[in-house]
Amino acid sequence: NMSAEKCLAKGSTAPGPVPKDYIRVYSMRFCPFAQRARLVLKAKGIKYETINIHLKEKPEWYLKKNPLGLVPTLETPAGEVIYESPITCEYLDEVYPEKKLLPSSPFAKAQQKMMLENFSKVIPYFYKIPTGRKNGEDVSGLEADLKEKFAKLNECLINKKTKFFGGDSITMIDYMMWPWFERAEAYQFKQFLDGTPELKKWTELMLQDSAVKALMFSPDAHKYGVYSCISTGAFLSIS
Repeated sequence: NMSAEKCLAKGSTAPGPVPKDYIRVYSMRFCPFAQRARLVLKAKGIKYETINIHLKEKPEWYLKKNPLGLVPTLETPAGEVIYESPITCEYLDEVYPEKKLLPSSPFAKAQQKMMLENFSKVIPYFYKIPTGRKNGEDVSGLEADLKEKFAKLNECLINKKTKFFGGDSITMIDYMMWPWFERAEAYQFKQFLDGTPELKKWTELMLQDSAVKALMFSPDAHKYGVYSCISTGAFLSIS
């Protein structure tokens, strides 16, 4: 992994072509959406380089590559550009067929996509609650909603009788959901998992995964990260 931890902002020069046999991921260190693509790159053992984008002061050249200005964005040595986190992850799984993360059966694949669609309704709570708390609002109603959503995810694992959301080993859906659970402690949601034992067990199993371990940040780093994500509106496109 050729990793450039510097962050490119407005006025910066566009990086040169992507090195042969590599893929480039435009990222932001704390962005959970970008982490999805990085988890897939890492889990599949793909050679990649990381370029971090300053989301508050986006480089002009970046908006030419991705008009939405969001991360993650992938770029290939041929100059192809792919963005939106589920699309980047599916692309990586198709182009690099070793260690497939998506099931081959069309129905099982559709099930993962439906699960992801359901999970996308959970994500806004991870931002609304910390923002509300910061502004001194009463967030008890939002917290109750989030607990209920956690209970549904817990039920899903109970019904499937599997350790992970796609079976007994980690698949795409687990990596797509994980970034928000990695932040549970930083966002002060960790205690909610006490009411959902299967979901809590899933988080403990995810923590043993080598890709998850390689890309993890501490809760303190995430505490800083959540507010930088909120202030840049990085989460507004729940992609």
